[in-house]
Amino acid sequence: MNPALWVSKTGLDAQQTNIATISNNLANASTVGFKKSRAVFEDLFYQNVNQAGAQSTQNTELPTGLMLGSGSKVVATQKVFTNGNAQTTSNGMDMMIEGKGFFQVTMPDGNIGYTRNGQFTLNDEGAIVTTGAGYRLEPEIVVPEDAINVTVGTDGEVSVRLRGQQDNQVIGQINTVDFINPGGLEPVGQNLYLPTGASGDPQEGTPGLDGFGAVRQSMLEASNVNVTEELVNMIEAQRVYEMNSKVISAVDKMASFVNQQL
Repeated sequence: MNPALWVSKTGLDAQQTNIATISNNLANASTVGFKKSRAVFEDLFYQNVNQAGAQSTQNTELPTGLMLGSGSKVVATQKVFTNGNAQTTSNGMDMMIEGKGFFQVTMPDGNIGYTRNGQFTLNDEGAIVTTGAGYRLEPEIVVPEDAINVTVGTDGEVSVRLRGQQDNQVIGQINTVDFINPGGLEPVGQNLYLPTGASGDPQEGTPGLDGFGAVRQSMLEASNVNVTEELVNMIEAQRVYEMNSKVISAVDKMASFVNQQL
């Protein structure tokens, strides 16, 4: 087989993965707290025909080598944890982290999941839970039935005003966590991440202190996907895909020409 066919085939595979990554970003352009991904490319191993620096004669060396590449591949999809735009809402249970950090929620298996999506609500017991799946905020905070309103401070302190009382009563504290390498987190869907060996252990802290982002009530963090940028990336990936397919077509015509003439 002509090596160029295999090289171009790896280019097609790599760009298909790139397009899949871009399409997932575009599909989540309206997902609250979503963080875009980008494909990381790497060239494959080289066939070393002549080594640079090898002796060409007794007194001379080869100034350059002859090394033939074997294509490219996608080795990773890296999450980009830049902040999304802030959106103001009228829901007191909506929250966003202005800066670094993740909310903690308890998953059905008892493990802790981490999310940037601050769309919360109350369940039938008054506990603060995620709007989508109903996972409880960790540590658990339960709002009394006779609470008139709920106030969340920038430091995560949750207080309520009870019916018949003038002063607010503190009912809990929202602590956020951060990771030394957020890009190493494993996305598992439902706007949740799980720690891995690459992300490091979760470091818990108080919002607004020691580098942790402050909590903003009645606000949500929009997806950090830039639609225009993703469309440009998609066009670029499409062009590279087309060029690799043209190489395959050109090699096929060259092989057909040789077969017909010999």
